[in-house]
Amino acid sequence: MTASAAAAQQVQSPAEAASRTSPGGIPEVAPRGLPEIVVTAQRRAESLQDVPVAVSAFSNEALADQQINNSLNLQQALPNTTFTKGNFTGDNITIRGIGSASVATSGDAGVGVHFNDVPLVSGGLFETEFFDIERIEVLRGPQGTLFGRNATGGVVNLITAKPTFEFESAGEFEYGNFDSKTARGMVNVPLGNIAAVRLAGIYLNRDGFTENLNTGNRIDGRDYYALRGTVMFEPTDRTTAYVTAQYRNEDSNRSRIQKQLCSTDTSGILGCRPDELGFDTINGRSSLATILTSAEFLSIAASPALAPFAFGSVYGDDGYSGAVNPTDFRKVAIDFEPTYKSEGLIIQGELEHEFDNFTVTLNGGYTDGSIDTRTDYNLATTDSALPQLARLQAAADGAFGAEAAAIAGGLLSTPLFQNGQICVSEADTDLVGFIGGKINRCADNTTEYDRSAAKSTQWSVEGRVASDFDGPFNFQLGGLYLNYKVRDSDYFVVASLLDYAGLLLGGPASGFQAALGPSFYDSNTDLYTLDSYGIFGELYYDITDELKITGGLRWSKDEKFVRDRQFLVNVPVPFGTDALTDEFFAGSGFDADPGVEGNQVFREQTANFDEFTGRVVIDWNPVTSFSDSTLVYASYSRGYKPGGINPPFDPAAFPDTPAAFEPEFINAFEVGTKNVFGGGVAAINLTGFYYDYKDFQVSRIVNRTSFNDNTDAEVYGVELETLLSPVDAVTFNATISYQKTKIKDLQLVDTRDPSGGRSDAVIIKDITNASNCVFTTAQPGALDQATLGALVAGFNQGLSNLVTQGQDPDLLRAPVAVDGTSALGAYSVCGQLAAAAASGALGAASDLIDVDFLGDGTPVLPSGVEYDLSGNQLINSPNWKVSVGAQYAIETAGGWTITPRVDANLTGDFFASNFNRPIDKVPSYVLVNAQLTVNSPDDRFYVRGFVQNAFDTTAQTGRYITDQSSGLFTNIFLTDPRRYGAAVGFRF
Repeated sequence: MTASAAAAQQVQSPAEAASRTSPGGIPEVAPRGLPEIVVTAQRRAESLQDVPVAVSAFSNEALADQQINNSLNLQQALPNTTFTKGNFTGDNITIRGIGSASVATSGDAGVGVHFNDVPLVSGGLFETEFFDIERIEVLRGPQGTLFGRNATGGVVNLITAKPTFEFESAGEFEYGNFDSKTARGMVNVPLGNIAAVRLAGIYLNRDGFTENLNTGNRIDGRDYYALRGTVMFEPTDRTTAYVTAQYRNEDSNRSRIQKQLCSTDTSGILGCRPDELGFDTINGRSSLATILTSAEFLSIAASPALAPFAFGSVYGDDGYSGAVNPTDFRKVAIDFEPTYKSEGLIIQGELEHEFDNFTVTLNGGYTDGSIDTRTDYNLATTDSALPQLARLQAAADGAFGAEAAAIAGGLLSTPLFQNGQICVSEADTDLVGFIGGKINRCADNTTEYDRSAAKSTQWSVEGRVASDFDGPFNFQLGGLYLNYKVRDSDYFVVASLLDYAGLLLGGPASGFQAALGPSFYDSNTDLYTLDSYGIFGELYYDITDELKITGGLRWSKDEKFVRDRQFLVNVPVPFGTDALTDEFFAGSGFDADPGVEGNQVFREQTANFDEFTGRVVIDWNPVTSFSDSTLVYASYSRGYKPGGINPPFDPAAFPDTPAAFEPEFINAFEVGTKNVFGGGVAAINLTGFYYDYKDFQVSRIVNRTSFNDNTDAEVYGVELETLLSPVDAVTFNATISYQKTKIKDLQLVDTRDPSGGRSDAVIIKDITNASNCVFTTAQPGALDQATLGALVAGFNQGLSNLVTQGQDPDLLRAPVAVDGTSALGAYSVCGQLAAAAASGALGAASDLIDVDFLGDGTPVLPSGVEYDLSGNQLINSPNWKVSVGAQYAIETAGGWTITPRVDANLTGDFFASNFNRPIDKVPSYVLVNAQLTVNSPDDRFYVRGFVQNAFDTTAQTGRYITDQSSGLFTNIFLTDPRRYGAAVGFRF
């Protein structure tokens, strides 16, 4: 029923294990009690209790009994394991503190996903519903030898049910709240004595968990189906072959994020406070879209002639004054409802032949998948834009003179404005947006959304040779080749005001060169390729009948290539003789004309990694007087995960940032014992582990891109798994785990509070690109806060006077307090402040200001004051996890069986950010599931009632913090709310 559910020690094939399953769904064992689970964690069929590896395994029946329908449910029954959706289209499985912390198309997961032993680079677990599964194996710890691609955290291996030589069929229909309808079915047909075919499928359709108050519709619904067919051949008693094809499709209205949290920073410098989360919205004045259409930006960085056509001011209304963010996690008020489209094809096959002393296995497959999702970017509805539209129309009608009428008329004649409304571009790979007439929608208010899409293909082949000698020596040898390609991996952020900024800045009056590019943000990976090679082998030596040693070695090579680029509005490089414009954009971080082909071409980057890894295991299986079987083992494994290539960024703005990030390594030490007692009454497994983690990959979002850094960490913990069956009808299971994770040495800027907690700092919101920098002294305390604030105020006043010739000296204002920090904050221009300090223009204080220099000598202000993260916990790594369950099979006088079951799962609190601030802590939660199953006397029919998350706990599985130019909001990801219903099924 759980990971430790194994008693009998006879090794058998998975097919044999499946054939011994009783009609009630519990495998038969002798003499009583606990079922045997056979796993292939060491690439050969072994009883779970004989494997000197930390592995959890679940049969199809155990998945059904514990209501494990998908990965969100699976994590609840696993020790030291979490699973969460990512902000984009990926997911993150974390085992013993190790997951997918890097954000890059070329990054690898710390936990590998396998389908019938084939490694999948794009696992697609978030989209997958489990059906007709033979078993799921979850290996904990680095896989240094046998499993492909060297996952540092572990492996999730989905083993699908294979055909048998008996006719079988099964079906189930389930109905529940949220108008949920699920149908599962399977049929197995023998084709003579040498072949059989098995067909299975699932269909799921339900209403959404979340209510959109603006439309009255429900979102987060599912419309999903998957089909699988497997053909098996056994031409001889020594040869087995099968081919499996599986296709899944989803076209849903579920959102990648369930809720967005923020406590508004009233200054607008940060957008959200760094010290608390609340049910507010961002201060819109912090966002790039607002800043690029503000009077301040247009006056100072573009052309004063455009200032009258600004959509607002960085000191005006923030655009969200009327927005509603309901305090109910299952309610939103949005005007752009999400879409979630995904499909995937897997074709996989295996050929195995047994010689006298060898077994040769050839396994491989092909996958083809795509995903395309859209979500309201701020999960909020902005204020009406009709006043601004009316002002533009008045200007076009001549209210402000002929010159203004010509400009306003030109603006309103574009596809961005239709029928008195403001529109937003359609985001696609044509990259023309509204400029090319591609409109997503038009409304009285502005629209903001993002789109994440990608297409991928993969094929791989692995060959293995395993010996079966009578003597003490045996071995396995194998090799793997895998090719993976991603095409058109795009992450778009599209907003009406970004479109409007592109329209303004592309016009002849702007002082900018006209551009042909998109008017939105797009991080575009045109092509990513991975070629992965592996050669591996293990030797097994039986020192005695009870004592064995295993030694393994693997050589891995990963060759990565990326062709990518990044667009932002169609804001090009300044031109002409306007020295003021050139001066303001020096060091601002804008790319050279992102829209003109040939000016910004694709970046092409390669990165190659190769490494030797391996493991050594000593296991002892003594005969004891107190147990039926006891296994004691100790192991050392070296894990490796290749590095990758950072997403595209401007090297002029980040001169010291390497294009690639380094691989990570783990030296893992593990001791464990597995025991069966009382003739199969109880099983107790205990594991302890210690990881020395080198070059751990961590990610940070800065200036609209992701950077991945490397640091060291330490992880240790214990895991206890038990199963007890005091009488045949009663089963108890429990899993208890504890882990401690610790970063060893890492200093980073927290974008939430770039002041680093210092009061002698002024946080600057740069009006040229909406990023943040910090104006402070190199030595803390050299100047006090009042002096620093006065320097910025004087600089801003001089800048305003220079641009407006004294007509509006308050165009850029003096610093103000920033909510949630000890610092002041101001809108200004980071590059020019740095230049003023470097040139001595700030007087005697100039030499005290902390100024960095780019590779070409351009002065820049630092992005922030670094925090010391040493000793902090790793993300998504709760210290405690507990899972308990119990069931009682009651047999009635008429032969009917009534089986109630209850499961409770506790996940302790953990941090969603490596900074480990109080705001980063995700609260602990308990989920309780229950069901009642009634089986007919012949076990051919059954009825069950169920409830999942019985107490309707709102449980967060993870978070994502956006960057400064989006307002530093926090997206959160949730488990499902309470679900209940009933099902009827049959099996023959």
